[in-house]
Amino acid sequence: MSAQATAPFGPIQMLVLEFDRTRFEGEILPELQRLKDAGIARLIDLVFVTKSADGELEFVQKSDLTTDEAIEFGAMIGALVGLGLEDEDEASSALIAGALEGEDGHILETNDVWYLADAIPPGSSAAVALIEHRWAIPLRDRIVAAGGVALADEWIHPADLVAVGAAAAR
Repeated sequence: MSAQATAPFGPIQMLVLEFDRTRFEGEILPELQRLKDAGIARLIDLVFVTKSADGELEFVQKSDLTTDEAIEFGAMIGALVGLGLEDEDEASSALIAGALEGEDGHILETNDVWYLADAIPPGSSAAVALIEHRWAIPLRDRIVAAGGVALADEWIHPADLVAVGAAAAR
């Protein structure tokens, strides 16, 4: 049985965002909470950084996981990475490393996303979010049960379609 069929979590999307400001009015977190409450999506981890006009950095982290869930999630990720190593000792080490990564209740660490602070100009903000798509778990399980496997898995955004049209016009 494939790792895809046995994964107890849904597809994880890594979303990297930039904002042209450092102050927010509470537009985003309530929507993430609504998605969580509806069982649609869950915030695995979020690192948010603001850079003041004078270049001072502030980091904030948020997760819907408890510390125990973060440890378990980290261990599962480590175990899946370990499967690809094809060495039992290295696989075991990957599982342990993954579990240790979640001990603080987060999968991402602020020092793992240092490039955010370097990439944004003063007076702006950026975020890296790991979002689990819970709605996709039953669909994935049905596809796997029917013998299906993903050949491709991409998101198509409206801007992608505009780019296709622009390329076709040349």
